[in-house]
Amino acid sequence: MAFKHVNVEDLYDIGGVLGSGHFGQVRTLTERSTGTQWAGKFIKTRKKASSRLGVEKGAVEREVEVLQALHHPNIMALKDVFESRAEMVLVVEFIDGGELFDFIAEKDNVSESEAIEFLKQILQAVDFMHSKHIAHFDLKPENIMLSVKDAAPPNIKLIDFGLAHQFKQGEEYKSSCGTPQYIPPEVINYGPLSTATDMWSIGVITYILLSGLSPFQDYTDEDTLKNILAMKYEFPEHIFNMTSDLAKDFIHKLLVTDPSERMTANECLIHQWIKPLTRKQVANRNRSSINMKNFKKFNAKRKWKMSFNMVRMCNRLLRLQPRCSPSSAADEHLRDCESDTEDTVTKTASLMRRRLSSST
Repeated sequence: MAFKHVNVEDLYDIGGVLGSGHFGQVRTLTERSTGTQWAGKFIKTRKKASSRLGVEKGAVEREVEVLQALHHPNIMALKDVFESRAEMVLVVEFIDGGELFDFIAEKDNVSESEAIEFLKQILQAVDFMHSKHIAHFDLKPENIMLSVKDAAPPNIKLIDFGLAHQFKQGEEYKSSCGTPQYIPPEVINYGPLSTATDMWSIGVITYILLSGLSPFQDYTDEDTLKNILAMKYEFPEHIFNMTSDLAKDFIHKLLVTDPSERMTANECLIHQWIKPLTRKQVANRNRSSINMKNFKKFNAKRKWKMSFNMVRMCNRLLRLQPRCSPSSAADEHLRDCESDTEDTVTKTASLMRRRLSSST
């Protein structure tokens, strides 16, 4: 895809702000020639390599390269890229159905069979992504959207590929960025990463989806990471009393310390919970359901935390203080650990590792 060096205003009418991050914002765009609505991701880029104000241009180029390779019905599409001296604009698919978790929280009851239909779309997108040797590295509820809220059946879209990476043959890749409650042990330990890193996140998301609990989350990020390293999670009976054994088995096979032992996205799609082999398995799935009372509580708390983080983010923007610094040259392109959806929740695991080592 050729970068356009004209003004985005020449081809699109710019509308309201959909969201903001540390180095930019997302706004609605209307294509003048067709009237089609898109979303514009306006990213401030660094004028000098030594500057901390803005995103490294190469990081945006890598995100563009990733999105160009991911033409899939469950992945946000990229249409255009505009480049100027101080800013780059990514024109992407306009996704206005809201977050999947918000959609589910509005329901009174959701069976495991219904939840599986959502997970299948997520897994199909991740399987396609991994077939291109691309890992997302920031899978979490905030990055799982619906293209249109009231569509039947709902169509899921994965968004925010700012931390994604396309692996080259023989490459060893490390990163210390991620959202604490969704990252696997290899991120905390600053070990080599792979597409299996995403599979751990899917295990956490599935656990939350079924129970309304986060398997490792504690009162502090340090304690959360300690729980991850200790593999300290369980299935409390009073919470999981309506969860099928196959669902628990599915989660168990993803929350595995050794990345090579985790199920792949393709293996997940043929797991008996997702693709039952017998009528009994189908019946058990249909009788089982999400713990909606707990799920609604979790989602309300999550939304409150996001709002609280937005206030903190705005205060930081006013002070123009960078949020975190990369721990090594390998992390330089990771947007200073920025997430497009949340600001303060995504932190460097390297800082947390130092805290953990000093407290043990």
